[in-house]
Amino acid sequence: MSERQLSAINDARTARVALACLAEPGGLAVYDLVRKHGPVQALARILAGMATGELVESVRARLVGTTADRIVDAALARTRRVGARVVIPEDEEWPAQLADLRLISRLGGDRFSRDTYPPVCLWVRGDWPLAETLNRSVAVVGARASTSYGNHVGTELAYGLANRGWAVVSGGAFGIDAAAHRGALAAGGVTAAVLACGVDRPYPSAHAALFERLAEDGLLISEWPPGADPHRHRFLIRNRVIAALARGTIVVEANARSGARQTLGRAVLLGRAAMAIPGPVTSAMSVGCHEVIREGVRLVTSYQEVLEEVGLIGDDLAPRVRAPEREHDRLGPQLSRVLDAVPRRNGADAGQIAATAGLPLRDVLRAMPVLEELGQVASTEDGRYVAGRRKRSQGQETTPEAEPAPADEVGMAAADGAALSAADGAGSAGADEAGPAGADEAGPDGADEAGADGADEARPDEATPGGSGETGRGGGGAAAPEGAEAPAAGAAA
Repeated sequence: MSERQLSAINDARTARVALACLAEPGGLAVYDLVRKHGPVQALARILAGMATGELVESVRARLVGTTADRIVDAALARTRRVGARVVIPEDEEWPAQLADLRLISRLGGDRFSRDTYPPVCLWVRGDWPLAETLNRSVAVVGARASTSYGNHVGTELAYGLANRGWAVVSGGAFGIDAAAHRGALAAGGVTAAVLACGVDRPYPSAHAALFERLAEDGLLISEWPPGADPHRHRFLIRNRVIAALARGTIVVEANARSGARQTLGRAVLLGRAAMAIPGPVTSAMSVGCHEVIREGVRLVTSYQEVLEEVGLIGDDLAPRVRAPEREHDRLGPQLSRVLDAVPRRNGADAGQIAATAGLPLRDVLRAMPVLEELGQVASTEDGRYVAGRRKRSQGQETTPEAEPAPADEVGMAAADGAALSAADGAGSAGADEAGPAGADEAGPDGADEAGADGADEARPDEATPGGSGETGRGGGGAAAPEGAEAPAAGAAA
């Protein structure tokens, strides 16, 4: 590069744009140069060949037939044209939590030593300031070939989180990602899609309308300049940013080799909250979730439980799950004690009830009118009391209607069991889940997500995963198109 061209790039923002255009993000070589010399001098050293051989060779390959300043000029012009902005670490809105990415290689060993360092800059579409918006954020990720169960849970989780003022971060893909984005938008909240391509590239193309909605009401974020293609390896590089931006990561559905598990692994190494949603044990799309739960990841079933993991103490705690309240639960301790001593069959007089309850007779006599008024007991004409009975004349049968005979109980239980079995059978026949041979996962070579081989996403020219799209198996699920009625603000397990 000539001296004139070098002098054209003399500020941090332009130099960082050049570095992002010339080298794939996340690498140690660029990170070290910027840390030691600053972005301007780091760029100059790379262009002068004063860097690792691999980095210098890859940069030279991108400069064949052009120059660094031309590449930067084209990137900045396209940035302005698509209504995006470049955010750098020197900016006030830069998310400080991204600096934690430098810890991954130290904690994760050789397996995590590549492509895990902080971004040099970010391209952003959307008006929300990054640092402020993503300070309270949760990542919701999972399978692209999701089931209707997964879509429903993902949508309601995101809706509940957004309704409580939390931003929802995901990757913009089919399945769980789309369900999370739509759930947050339905709640009128903020959601950010972290992309593995340029912020002007709707990938998958079927999500073009969703991405425009995100640009208007949420955020589109990428380490790659506008126009960049979604190459397969970029999805794995992108996943570390999703994990770093959020306070916690939830995997809603994941098969055994899911790329969502990689995102969760990065969250663990970053010290973030790591959570997973359980699913049917027969579902291939829940195998990954069950495995990480066995490994120690927190099991959650609702957005309230998620907030208990990521929220501030005393600020976002989940209420305890309780059984439905009964009339008996609202009685004081003494009334409850008296009521427990009243038989449901044949009845008893006040003296017998007092003896059973271990209370003075006067206390029982004071309690009985109150319990009668509440409908908890009924008196017979011979002065006896029966729990759950209406008043009847003396000599009539006193077996309470609320307590059927044992034979009736057996019959009712059998009927209930038959109904439950029929419902379960219908659910299984509905094929919400694909078995191991059902190929619920999509992808060019049969892999829905990436494991160690990087198969996280489809090729750029891949069609919508068969039968799932954004709405899950059979078109079910709660991930409705934009503008659909908002779901209830609670997550279903």
